[in-house]
Amino acid sequence: MYTLAIDFASVGVKTGQFILSFSILVVLHELGHFIPARLFKTRVEKFYLFFNPGFSLWKKKIGETEYGIGWIPFGGYVKISGMIDESMDKEQLNNAPEPWELRSKPAYQRLIVMLGGVIVNVILAIVIFIGITWHWGEEYLPAKNVTYGVHASDLAKSVGIKDGDIILSLDNKELKNFDALESKLVLENPKTIQVQRGDSAVSLNIPSTLSSSLAKIKKSVPFAMPRFPVIVDSIGKTAVTMDGTSFQKGDTLLMINNQSVQYRYEFEDLKKKLADSIVMVTAKRGNDTIKVKALVSSAGQLGLFLKLPFNIFTTIHTDYTFAESIPVGTNRCFTTLDNYVQGIKQIFTGKVNPNDSLGSLISIGNTFSAQWDWYKFWTLTAVFSIILAFMNVLPIPALDGGHALFILFEMITGRKPSDKFMEYAQIVGMILMFGLMFYALGLDVWRLFK
Repeated sequence: MYTLAIDFASVGVKTGQFILSFSILVVLHELGHFIPARLFKTRVEKFYLFFNPGFSLWKKKIGETEYGIGWIPFGGYVKISGMIDESMDKEQLNNAPEPWELRSKPAYQRLIVMLGGVIVNVILAIVIFIGITWHWGEEYLPAKNVTYGVHASDLAKSVGIKDGDIILSLDNKELKNFDALESKLVLENPKTIQVQRGDSAVSLNIPSTLSSSLAKIKKSVPFAMPRFPVIVDSIGKTAVTMDGTSFQKGDTLLMINNQSVQYRYEFEDLKKKLADSIVMVTAKRGNDTIKVKALVSSAGQLGLFLKLPFNIFTTIHTDYTFAESIPVGTNRCFTTLDNYVQGIKQIFTGKVNPNDSLGSLISIGNTFSAQWDWYKFWTLTAVFSIILAFMNVLPIPALDGGHALFILFEMITGRKPSDKFMEYAQIVGMILMFGLMFYALGLDVWRLFK
């Protein structure tokens, strides 16, 4: 028998962040279509967040437009008169074009309306990245500053990396940001990795299959993570100690029941095994060694908040003025786009199995933090915004890029595709898109129970 353990508190926080982020992206994307349509005096019949087959969670008509919230959280839409869209309303096409319909407008106006959502998503991503850079600056952990070395996953060990190795470079190019290790391994396909092992520098060959192997492992299992000591940052209200002893901020935990917990990953593994028991914790406090009798909860917790790598190692932090943030944030936006495109290329060139990298709303929602984190929230929102722009501009029927392609064909050749052709193209595109969405959802459900 298999039991599916779910932390509903963390799921709730992740879901809340996802819904807020997704709502921002969808509403602003659809505004990108709505505003130019109205400027060109085109009637917009509906403006919806999420899809609403059968019924709506909420709706209100203001002027000629019905605004509402649907019940299927796969996106949103604006229903523009004289356009075949997700609603597949063909009745309007049986009559001659009316002045307020999109099909009666000049081709350049229709093109602007179609690309408005993509343009807004690009602008939104740039603005958010600029804001992040201005407010938080940039901070990263140089790989060479991971002074305790790394804890290598099984995949890293198969490459030849050992626990305690300090990763220095890829193809002899310095790895400046430790957090960029996995993305560089996948996107840049380095042939070698250089590590510091004791007093020696060692160069290891990277197999060509590493990219596909990285895509297969769980996202919760990093290729290599920093090793760092277990240092108490603060004591939570749930901490239970006995015999008049207690933990203090700055204590470095050394052992639990005489088993070494020199590094954080050892500490986490051992706690789970000792859940719902009383233990003796050995810690270093200044120049002294102390012992604390404590309770490990049924959830495997001591009730301690521990220092994270960014509070232990020497990081590099750069603050920017608003003016300086503009080029830095803009560059970060298009670097994100380039990395995403490189990832897509990995799939189409066969280096990564799409079954290992495709994901639905479940995968997207799971990228958010289990605790509300505004920095990560806005970073992910910006990332998803530029990805949404790229996906929508693809020349696939039913997507903005597909509609734009047909309009460009009309502008170049002077021949407008027939309404019947557009109808069939929309049907094919919707079948493809919904098929892909349900396939990705199926993969996520399978991974969840696996």
